[in-house]
Parts: sequence; structure tokens; C-alpha cells
Amino acid sequence: MALSSEQLEHYSRNILLKQVGIKGQEKLLASKVLVIGAGGLGSPAIMYLAVAGVGTIGIADKDAVELSNLNRQIIHNKNKIGTQKTESAKRTINKLNPDIKVNIYDGIISEENITDLILKYDFIIDATDNFETKFLINDACIKVKKPFSHAGVVGFQGQLMTYVPNKSCCYRCVFKEPPPKDCVVSCSDVGILGSVAGVIGTLQATEAVKYILGIGELLTGYLLTYNALTMEFRKIKLPEPDKNCKCSF
Repeated sequence: MALSSEQLEHYSRNILLKQVGIKGQEKLLASKVLVIGAGGLGSPAIMYLAVAGVGTIGIADKDAVELSNLNRQIIHNKNKIGTQKTESAKRTINKLNPDIKVNIYDGIISEENITDLILKYDFIIDATDNFETKFLINDACIKVKKPFSHAGVVGFQGQLMTYVPNKSCCYRCVFKEPPPKDCVVSCSDVGILGSVAGVIGTLQATEAVKYILGIGELLTGYLLTYNALTMEFRKIKLPEPDKNCKCSF
């Protein structure tokens, strides 16, 4: 793939990085990343993937844009209230970078459709906000050997980890099972500072880009936590893969 003069200018700051260069930019343009969830985490992740030049971005979400989303879901705006989040996100990306092919998937992600969906992509970003879907994504990615980034945010705190097949424990190895629903607090219960979702979602996009390029150290085998009130990051070593994990296919 030969980059056009416009692409050379658009991606010039990427290309100047010795870890990227023209070959790396060509890798990004040929890559495919699926983002499940176009909300607080998905918004910055999708936007940074697009401007980095990830050639195909899949966006999956079942919800429409609401006014209460807009303190953190920066890919949407007031003019898009009532629009499906997938379509809203696609319109934003088309304006940010027309190079990018955007595939949208409306509706609920389920056991019946998730495998066919993730098989089309090189890397998966879990930007969802409920435990059932997080475990579903994890289990499907383990089964078909797809790398993915998990993240979660609430209040002033966030966390993320990256799974690469045969290189680290998975989400289920660490957290075992979804917690009882009456034990879980959400952003709608206790709130969230929008910029916290921005920090963590941006880190998810960074992990995807690093994986595609084969550079740096991924968060495989580690959980990174962030506390915005104390401005502290902690990188916690995770245990070895659990041989008795339900995902040991």
C-alpha cells in the first residue's frame, strides 16, 4: 500500500516515530479493530483509533444518544440525541478521517452473534458498562484466540488490562464470575467524572495501536488502576492463568 501525499501529511507525526514509520502506518491502515460500546470509554477509543489511521473500525452498541451521556461520551453531541450511538459515532469518524472504513452493529451482543462478530477483527476493545457483557466478550475472545483490552470506570476511578492469547491470564481468571446485581454500583448510581473515562478509553486505544504495531509493553498480566482524586496509577501484577478457569478451551 503506497501512502498518498495527503496521507503522508495527515499521519506525519505518527511516521516520525521510529517505532512506527511508513511501514507501521501501513500496518495501521490495514488493521481492523472492534470497539464494543460507544459510550464513555468507547468514545475516546474510537476517535483516537480513527485519527491514528486504523483502517477499519467496528462499532457495536444497542443504545441511542441521551442528554445524560454528554458529560463523557465525547463522540456524540446534542444534535444527535435520539440517534443510535453507532450511527452518531460513524458520522463523527467520517468527519475526523474519511480514510477510515466504519462498520456499525446495532442491537444486543449475545452468545449467538459475538463469535461471528469478533472473528472479523484483529483486536477487540471492551468498552462496555456491565459485567455480563464483559464476561461474554472475554469468553468469546479466549475461545477464538482474539486479543482484547478490558476496562471499567466509575466515579473518579478506572482500570484496564490487556489479554493476548497464550501470554496472560484472562478477565475470568481474575474476577471469576459476574457479581450479584445488587452488589454493583454504576455511573448512573454514583456518577462519573467524564475525563476519567477519557483517560482510560484513550489508554485502550493506545494498547490496540501498540498491539497492531508490535511495539512496547502491553498490559498483559497486569491490571492498571487509576485514581483521579490522588492522581495515582498502580500497575498490579496478576496471577498466572488459572488452569481451572472456565475459559480453558
